[in-house]
Amino acid sequence: MEFRDLKKQYQVLKPEMDAAIGQVLESTGFIGGRPVTELEAELAEYVGVKHCITCGNGTDALTLALMAWGIGEGDAVFVPDFTFFSSAETVSYEGATPVFTDILAYTFNMDPDSLERAVQAVLAEGKLTPKAVVTVDLFGLPADYEKIRKIADRYGMYILEDAAQGFGGNIHGKRAGSFGDIATTSFFPAKPLGCYGDGGAVFTDNDDWAELIRSLRIHGKGTDKYDNVRIGMNSRLDTLQAAVLQVKLKAFREYELEDTDRIASEYAKGLAGCVDTPRIPEGYGSGWAQYSILLKDEEERRAVQEYLKAQGVPTNIYYPRGMHQQTAFAGCGTYGETFPVTEDICRRVLALPLSPYLAKEDQEKVIRLIREKTGADI
Repeated sequence: MEFRDLKKQYQVLKPEMDAAIGQVLESTGFIGGRPVTELEAELAEYVGVKHCITCGNGTDALTLALMAWGIGEGDAVFVPDFTFFSSAETVSYEGATPVFTDILAYTFNMDPDSLERAVQAVLAEGKLTPKAVVTVDLFGLPADYEKIRKIADRYGMYILEDAAQGFGGNIHGKRAGSFGDIATTSFFPAKPLGCYGDGGAVFTDNDDWAELIRSLRIHGKGTDKYDNVRIGMNSRLDTLQAAVLQVKLKAFREYELEDTDRIASEYAKGLAGCVDTPRIPEGYGSGWAQYSILLKDEEERRAVQEYLKAQGVPTNIYYPRGMHQQTAFAGCGTYGETFPVTEDICRRVLALPLSPYLAKEDQEKVIRLIREKTGADI
């Protein structure tokens, strides 16, 4: 059993995938080929924004957004404590200070009340200027943008939507990637929409930011290839990956997201009364980057994970520690926040196999084994 079955996906998509890759090889247009510009247009249309700018990976996408806003030393950028390292790493890389917030127990996303407390604490200290909020659409579910937008507007902050896991999610039909002033995603292979290597993208409706980011991703170039008007980076999505993503995006839109949502629903029904399963607020839809359950405590999680592994079922823990517990962020100010929800979830969370190609019998096996080990009725 695969955790996210990329092998089965390739088998299903093989004729289209091999043809798309073959066309790139024959063209020898490996950098900046037509598939790149076509993909950007397709992604912008799907997400519902004016501009999509592809780049080398999701971490670079976050960095490009922060660079476009001039985020740097003396700026505070607010990040949920329960997330992948790059959500905060990129803030520090630009010389700014990440300030962590706790999360909501039932969505795994940023707690707006914790955000407001942290902003007020930063302002009271008077050393940093609140500049941006990095929301994270964790495990596929968009954050609470209605509340977060009000807070960001109140304190004059940008919203950078980290939709690396959220691609395909929505709120009342409005898709993830369209909620931030700038949004980013990752095409890491295991993501809801992944390529066959590294890749990323930036989304925005702002014409000026889009033009700046297009320059920054290619060494800060101007109108001429050899006229570099600013300091940028080298972060381009190559043509092969764009061709792969065009094939995958078609499948994602036509059936993969729907099939994954159906499988998530089967998990919810099969594990009801056994473990805590993801809760999707009314009007929200998840992109289902992961299906993460919560066990009673760390001991039960260990027992269940070992039991599943012995039966050939792969699992993962996203994430075993919060940002404030990372060695790299030791000594960072916590501004009065104690992160009880993050620390509790880090001890209990466990991600199960999930993909649109998960076989019915495999899912039934996962559910049966979890119910057996937790003592629930079969």
